Amino acid sequence: MAGRAAWSVLDRAAQSYQLPGFGKSCDMVLLREYQNRAQKVQYILAYGGRIIANQTEIDPFYPSSCRQKLRVEAAYRLNEALELLILSELPDRAVQWLDLRGLLAQVDEALFVLYARAAQISVWYDRHRFCGRCGAQLESDATELAKNCSQCGLSVYPRISPCIIVLVTDGERCLLAHNPRFPKGRFSTLAGFIEAGETAEMAVAREVEEEVGIRVRNIRYAKSQSWPFPHSLMLGFFAEYAGGELVPDGDEITEAGWFTRDNLPDLPPPFAISRYLIDRFLESL
Repeated sequence: MAGRAAWSVLDRAAQSYQLPGFGKSCDMVLLREYQNRAQKVQYILAYGGRIIANQTEIDPFYPSSCRQKLRVEAAYRLNEALELLILSELPDRAVQWLDLRGLLAQVDEALFVLYARAAQISVWYDRHRFCGRCGAQLESDATELAKNCSQCGLSVYPRISPCIIVLVTDGERCLLAHNPRFPKGRFSTLAGFIEAGETAEMAVAREVEEEVGIRVRNIRYAKSQSWPFPHSLMLGFFAEYAGGELVPDGDEITEAGWFTRDNLPDLPPPFAISRYLIDRFLESL
């Protein structure tokens, strides 16, 4: 069964020390808050790289009784009581797609981790159906979360794109910026992809200068977070202002400014890594 390939990274990580991507320790009680809702395995459904929302429940978990009615192409275990089912065709009814970004302000981090993992696996599965080297159809690996080409032997794993995200500080003020994709009035930290050959620290300095025109120093790693839009791994940093005039690039950043505790704008959701950086800075004052 394809689901055998999806050994639970979430369970394994929780047993070792903490859930990757989140600051607070995650014991098994936290992770199983949702899986204990039912005695039998529940499902998250996906088709075409997108998660199908359960329109009759608070969350998108479907009961075990639904599986016999579905055409399942692949199954991946998310934890002991939850599986991701990749469908070969849509159910015989209208479907509503899950708004993953919208969930950021509605659910807690334990549940969001399950959504995030399901979303990343479903996107990877949908976008890697054929071998990028020889064009043959890929097949799911029997023991790993991977796809293999039986013709040339190429193995394909879920794509992870490393990004930096940084809060620049200057004394008691911090730099926050507005991206055109943000809700109106929302400001956050600066972020960008790490380019080939760069260290994460080099990417921090480059992205800050490219996006708002200033230089930084004393770059310090803080934490990381998986970010399923669609497959990023955010590496969080603090950095100090080192000079230059604040000038937004007008593309990635349309507004930027220095803020203090007393004049903060609308901020990202509580468990986003950007909010973590902002909160840790405010706590240090």
